Amino acid sequence: MIKALIITGFGINCETEMAAAYQLAGAQPTIVHINDIFDGSCNILEYDIINFPGGFSYGDDLGSGKVMANKLKYKLLPNKRTLLDELKEFIANENFILGICNGFQFLVRLGLVPNTQLTFTQEATLAQNDSGIFEDRWVYCKVNPQAHSPFLKGIDIIPVPVRHGEGKLILAPQLSDKILQNNLHALTYCDATGQPAKDYPANPNGSAFQIAGLSDTTRQVLGLMPHPEAFLSLYNHPNWAQLKNNNPNSREEGLGLQIFKNIVNHIKTKQKKWISSK
Repeated sequence: MIKALIITGFGINCETEMAAAYQLAGAQPTIVHINDIFDGSCNILEYDIINFPGGFSYGDDLGSGKVMANKLKYKLLPNKRTLLDELKEFIANENFILGICNGFQFLVRLGLVPNTQLTFTQEATLAQNDSGIFEDRWVYCKVNPQAHSPFLKGIDIIPVPVRHGEGKLILAPQLSDKILQNNLHALTYCDATGQPAKDYPANPNGSAFQIAGLSDTTRQVLGLMPHPEAFLSLYNHPNWAQLKNNNPNSREEGLGLQIFKNIVNHIKTKQKKWISSK
């Protein structure tokens, strides 16, 4: 069975929903406090996918995700390596990483996304929403099919909630070109018809190029600001009754669950191919 590690602790608060997503997707989720990794009780290399959920790590006091990212980058494990060293090996072993909201902020500040230079150095940053307020509502996002993300296969437009105060992705001009040329902008904010959401409120934070999610160049790492783990059932949607009335035969699964099913099935297929080649 696919083993999904879900990291929690110090203000992360969406771990239970993420565990439910993987359970419904047919994987075996394990929620682990980050301290259990720091003290060597948990070895991340024993898992198939690592997940950094949303929340308010360390109260976001120094900028969202900055304190947690620095701990992952500099705190030594019992084996004298950092967790960032372990994550680099995890990726080299062709495993997968998902970061959502606060988790996306970790990935950006750690240099895991977009990682265009393959140096694992921070290339972008996240700033306060243009609105100046915490945005807690539903938006639409469109998948970039050219991103070829295994997480987003078969999805076109997805309604999904956002819950963040610092979700504005800021890119240097050179980096912008690399992201667009390499189709690392895996997910962008849009309106209900799929048109780019250049303005507020369809774009909840003013993110560059309407970017809601970034892949790395390997397509093994995905970070996104919206919360697909909060749309596992049709009944999570605030307008579920009308959706059901408009299409009585619609599935009762939430579209957010498809992201987790996609990656679990992708890993299963990959493992089968590896076994058959032996």
